[in-house]
Amino acid sequence: YEAIEKATSLALQGEVGAIVTAPLNKDALNQAGYSFPGHTQILAHLCGVSDAVMMLVADSLRIVHVSTHVSLRDACHLVTRERVLHVMQLGERAARAMGVEKPRIVVPGLNPHSGEGGLFGTEEQQHIIPAIEEAKALGMEVRGPLPPDTAFLRAFRGEFDLVVAMYHDQGHIPIKMVGFEKGVNVTLGLPIIRTSVDHGTVFGKAGKGTADPTSMIEAIKLASTMSRTARKAR
Repeated sequence: YEAIEKATSLALQGEVGAIVTAPLNKDALNQAGYSFPGHTQILAHLCGVSDAVMMLVADSLRIVHVSTHVSLRDACHLVTRERVLHVMQLGERAARAMGVEKPRIVVPGLNPHSGEGGLFGTEEQQHIIPAIEEAKALGMEVRGPLPPDTAFLRAFRGEFDLVVAMYHDQGHIPIKMVGFEKGVNVTLGLPIIRTSVDHGTVFGKAGKGTADPTSMIEAIKLASTMSRTARKAR
């Protein structure tokens, strides 16, 4: 915990341009008396931020999440116009920091076939479409809501720079399929740049020489890119 605290302090003071974190064992953290679910919540606490958003990156596929570690039932309730718009804005800003000049954003629906005009659910009509229209009014390039399978396929083929996933597994499954070994986790909504590996501690590989460092290498490279962009913008 002290190492995370020190790294965050250095980033907040401008002594470092970004921080890159390794996996954290949540059980060990709690047994040590720190009642945080994980790294992200610690960083949000240290930065004085009440909400942080997860983005996953693998090659040119970037996925930002409206919700993450909640039940599927609760995830549906978190799909609101305000939340979807907020996540879109954070995602677009992050994509720009990664070198995308004008991010092309696609928004999958929450329900099968994006609700099929309300037949399979009304979240698209009540919340997602209004959020998209507001984002367009703010000058963002957004398409959707598209059926999720179509949205991710088209993003993978290069038609879009950013996907706004409605819940944890909607975003995690595609990114794991594309880049299981090289995925990077980026925390949005903090006043500092933070990237991380997209895997757990995997203690079973300790001392065997079989661990793959690719995700950490990619996390460091992405943090460097975002830090350089931030410096140029000052």
